Parts: sequence; structure tokens; C-alpha cells
Amino acid sequence: VSAQSSAGYFLRRSKNVLFIHLAEGTTGNSAPCHAGISNYCPPRSDVLREFIMTSSQPDLSTHVIPLGTPLSALQAQEAFAGLSAREKRYCHYLARAAWEGAPICLLQTSPESVPVFLLLREVFSRQTPASLRAAVQESVTEDEFRSLLLYTAGVFTNMGNYKGFGDTKIIPGIPKDKMEVVLQASVLFREDSDLLSRLWGACSSPMYSLLPRERQLGLGDEGITTYYSGNCMRADAELVQSFLKEKGLEAYNTRVFKTVVEGGKAAKYELRFASAATESESLGPEDDVAPLLGDHTHNSTHIVVTRGDYAPLMEKIARNLEQAKLYVANEEEAAMLESYIRSFRSGSLAQHKQGSRHWIRNKGPIVETYMGFIESYRDPFGVRGEFEGFVAVVNKAMSSKFQQLVQSAENLLTQLPWPREFEKDQFLRPDFTSLDIVAFAGSGVPAGINIPNYDEIRQNEGFKNVSLGNVLQAAYQDKRVSFLSPEDQELFVTLRGPAFEVQVGLHELLGHGSGKLFRIDETGTFNFDSTSVKNPVTGEKITSWYRPGETYDTRFSSLASTYEECRAECVGLYLCLNRDVLKVFGHLGPGAEDILYVNWLNMVRAGVLGLEFYTPHTKKWGQAHMQARHVILRLLLERGGGLVGVKKVTGSDGRPDILVTLDRSLIDTRGKAVIQEFLLKLQVYRSTGDFDAASSLYERYSAVSEDGGWLELREVVLARKLPRRMLIQPLTRVQGSQL
Repeated sequence: VSAQSSAGYFLRRSKNVLFIHLAEGTTGNSAPCHAGISNYCPPRSDVLREFIMTSSQPDLSTHVIPLGTPLSALQAQEAFAGLSAREKRYCHYLARAAWEGAPICLLQTSPESVPVFLLLREVFSRQTPASLRAAVQESVTEDEFRSLLLYTAGVFTNMGNYKGFGDTKIIPGIPKDKMEVVLQASVLFREDSDLLSRLWGACSSPMYSLLPRERQLGLGDEGITTYYSGNCMRADAELVQSFLKEKGLEAYNTRVFKTVVEGGKAAKYELRFASAATESESLGPEDDVAPLLGDHTHNSTHIVVTRGDYAPLMEKIARNLEQAKLYVANEEEAAMLESYIRSFRSGSLAQHKQGSRHWIRNKGPIVETYMGFIESYRDPFGVRGEFEGFVAVVNKAMSSKFQQLVQSAENLLTQLPWPREFEKDQFLRPDFTSLDIVAFAGSGVPAGINIPNYDEIRQNEGFKNVSLGNVLQAAYQDKRVSFLSPEDQELFVTLRGPAFEVQVGLHELLGHGSGKLFRIDETGTFNFDSTSVKNPVTGEKITSWYRPGETYDTRFSSLASTYEECRAECVGLYLCLNRDVLKVFGHLGPGAEDILYVNWLNMVRAGVLGLEFYTPHTKKWGQAHMQARHVILRLLLERGGGLVGVKKVTGSDGRPDILVTLDRSLIDTRGKAVIQEFLLKLQVYRSTGDFDAASSLYERYSAVSEDGGWLELREVVLARKLPRRMLIQPLTRVQGSQL
């Protein structure tokens, strides 16, 4: 399935459930194909939809992109211009590889994301927004048309019709009948009305539908996902995960599809690997997926392993990486790309891990890149990775600050509040660079990254940290602030950027980069002294650890991402109290004290803002970082002894408002002590794989109920929320012999 027009859409009904299948070509076969999706969609009955919508009305402000949404262009021209001709070519083909893979995110989001994307792309690739606006001047208002443009930008920004940050569905602000007016006035309608009819027919109903299950991503009845077929529940995900564990495999580049057989008495599961290859023949000695293909029995259940998910897209990625390989700067880059190519063609995660090892060893490149199935935030079960790929140019001036932080890292690690035995045996000094993004293909662009995510590599071989400088710069432009006093607002607007820069550095390098996982291997050998190491929380011997085949993600499942983000955020808060750290970033004296204050203030305010990403009817959080920040807020409110205040007030406009306060005089004393104790528990439970203790601790602070007034505060947050900035990314292209 390319991002062109080779896709065929087939709809069928079964027991009042609509299935949509995306298949290569137009064979009319409704069975899922190697490059397709298969998922339940809600019934398309207008009567049923109206009944359900009436019984559970959604908050449209959560799902419609506001008219005042700001947009910022990522500035990368200067960084790109500073590259040599060879480096520009390398950068260009890496960017092409990333963008060719981006449509995978559509297939990983929702059944309708592909036709929605194709429809909008076909409309706006054939004419300018201005010419389309002129064609509907008399029948569509300015606000309605702008809503369409913002919806289009939102789908492109998030690579799907669910928010990359928050996991809630996006619907158009333009009414459906007016959308049809626009489509009928488009050049696409004149040039290919049949294509328009097929695309609109495939997505018009789900594009606007807000049935309870459709409002957010989730597994089973809790939401929409295409990492699993729509009839999969958590028990199904657990069953397939136990099969993967038995085989010594990880799920990053797989999806799961369940078929009910034997008249509903049994189930058959397809475990599908992402790869360009669709056949079972081996691609060579490095192809470790081919031997797994075929039928297996696990716990009396039939599981068939296949490959070829997203096949045409995976091949396009590989071909562009082959082009990039012609312009590498050294042997590590060549070996890295060769391993990635093998991985994307065969589906071998082992080859992607090998590429990651070469990537770690490639110190200080001018052009930095990483791509694959990386983060598991959007998998409701927490083990499958979303495709992403980035290409960036190093900002040498800012990178020098981060390298100073790396030089101090071994000393700073000793200041973290856990015993030496709970830290890695050896700190492997990573690269830590500031990058200007040239391309970031995925469902969103983060401010910083710590990768790879493979436990055995992070623990034993190292990792890299990157801070995305032009992304942070775009965020600094935002002068809008809510829920703070006028005095705090002024300081916050001035120093939020520099304070966040400090937090990102500590969060990535010493948050995600710290801590040991206790393991036992196949021979019964521990990677720690099981006879002498004590649990500092209980004072007893260590009684739990990771067993062969287990990783942090598989052990902690859906809790893994937010728990780890909370640990990294706490490390940032804790270590920013060290004034020597602030000196590294150029902050001294009273200015450093203000940076420290704004960093903590930013965290507690974010904990309030995080309520937007909690869904009351499912009792689920939709964004790992914001859940983590809310947990920290609740912790500081409970244990801080007046350090933090959150109060509902009446705003100057007469509407309900919130005031967040932070007592600066208590940060270094009470605040530090509370974070220190909490951080110790977070790390100990993570090190020992003690999921029960971790979830009990974490869920205590992330539960949102009427009792504490949090649902009432959530309503104020939603009423006063400020739209999230969307980023406009640069594009490289070859013009003749020039880039």
C-alpha cells in the first residue's frame, strides 16, 4: 500500500459490525492482506449512532482543533546550508526514507486514517487552499473553511486522525454537509470523481463519528487500535505475549490479528512482522524471521507467524537507505544502514538491534538519524512500537553544553537516592547532542530523545541522548500561560525555555540513562549479588527480578511508559537542585534560582494541565508524560507540607479558573525530600521488576475522582485549555544536481 492511489477499500457487514480492509490492488477480496489493516469499526446506522451519542455526549473541544491553534515552522535552513554536498545527499535520502515510512503510522492508528489521509492529500495536492476557498466562497464560511484546513494540518501533523499527544480522536470542525460542498467544488471532483467517491465513502462516517469507544485509542471495548484486530482483548494480547516470551522474541515490529474459528469455540492468532519480504524463503543467514514463519501451538492455541506487514512501504524505506549509504561519512554509518536495510526487508529485530549498536558507536556525527519501530506509547498493551524516523543536523554550540553534562554524569549519578548496587555496573558515556530537525516522521515531534529502547543494549552497551534544539525554539515562542499569578506568569514566560532545556537534559541523560535492571539468565546466574544486596525500601533481601525473555516493557506492560517518564521527570527535578548542574547551562546566582523555580513551577502546572488527557468514562490516561506530571503534582500536594497549592478561583472574566502556586522557600527542603523518597521507590520497583508494588504506588497518585475535586478541576482545564502548537517541517528535494 503506497501513499499514492493503489489502495482498494472493501467494506462488508457482519453482525451489525462494519469491517474495513485496505488491500493492495482492487481484487475485491475482503480478507486482510499482508499490507493491510483489519479492525472492527462501529455500526454505521444513523439511528444507533444518534442513540449512543445522546446517551453519552462527548466534549467536542477535546476532538475539534480550535481556530486559534498556532503553527510554527521548524527552522533548519541554516543548519542544512552548513553541510557539505555529500552530507546534504546523505541527509536528503535519510529524510526520504523516514517520510516513505510515515504512512505506517496511519495503519497503526485507526481503520479510517488511511482513506482520510489520502482524501485530504488528493484534494490539496491538486489545488491551493486559496483556489479551493474561492470555489466555495458563497456557501462555506471563513471559519468553516479554516476548520477544514486545521483538520487537514492535524491529520498530517499526527499522521492519523488521533492526536499523537493525548491519543484522542480528531474530527473536522466543518459540518459534514459543508465538507461535501467543498469536495464537490474541488479539482479532485472534476478530475477523478470516482476516486473521490471511493475515498469519501470509505471515511465519511468514521471521520465524524464519536461513539464512546472511538473517542480515544485503547484495547478492546476501551478504544480503537490497529496494533490488534478489533476483537482482541487484553487476555488475547497477554496470550500472544507469552508466546513471544517462549520464543525469546520482542513485539516492537509486530501486530496481532485474531480470527474466531470452529463456530466460535476457538481462536486463531496471526502474529505479523513488519517487513518488505512477504514470502517464507530465507533472505540470507541474517534472516532470523524465516524459520519462525508458519503454524505454532501455544497453550493449546493456534498461532500463525507471518511477515510482510506494510511491505511496499518497508521496501521504499530500504531503497532510500541504500541511496543514503552511498554518502555515509564512515564505516559505522555504512554498517548501521546495512543492518537497518536487512531488518526492514526481513523483519528481523535482531538486525535492528545490530544497527542500533553501530549507531551508538558512531560518535559525534554531523548528520544524526534513527528510525524503526521505536516507542510503545500508543500500543494499549505497551509492547509494540510506532514507526518513527528522524534526521537532524548537529548544533555544535549547544551540544558543547550537553557534553559538559555528560562529563559530570558519573559524579551526578552518585547523588541519586538509590544505593550503588541499583546503578549500572559501568556508566557508558553516551553522545549527547543538540540537533536541528530536518525531518521527523511520526505521530509527533518530541523535545528530547533517549534511545535505543532495547534493555540489553541500554544496560550493557550504552545509548544516545539528543535534545531537539529547533523544536525547543519553536516552543519558546508561546507566550500564552494559564493558571498562574501575574507575577509567576511574567517570570514563567521569560524563563520557561531555558528551564525546560535544563529539564530535558537531565531527564534524557540521567533520567532515562540511569538505573540497573536485576536479572537472572538461563544458567541461573544473577547480574547482582543476590546474597547481600538489600531492598532499601523494605530492608529485606531482593525477592524479584527479570527472568530470561522478560524486558521492562513486557513486565510493566501498559504502565511501563508513564512510570518511566515519571522516574525521568523526578530525576530532572531532583538534580536541578544541584547548582553545579545549572552552571553547566550558564545559569548563576539569582538567575539560577529563578531557573530552578520555573522548572518546578512548570512541572506542577503541567500536572494540572494533564487532566485534559484523562478520560473519565474509561478511567484511562491518554498521554504518558502528562499522567507522570499529574502523579508528581499529587505527590507534592499530599507530602509537600504546603509546597504546592491548587485552588479553584474565579477568573478576571468571571468564569471558573485555577490558581497554581509554589512556595519557593520549600523547594530545597521539603520538595527535595519528597522527590528523593519517591524516586527511590520508583527505581527499586523498576530494578526488581516489582510490578505489583509499582502499580500500587503509581495508581494511588494517578487516580482521578470526584472525591478530591479533580473531575471538577478537569472541567475548568478543558474550558480554558490553550490549543497545542502544530509544527511545520522543512522538506529537502533534489533540483538538478543541487539539493
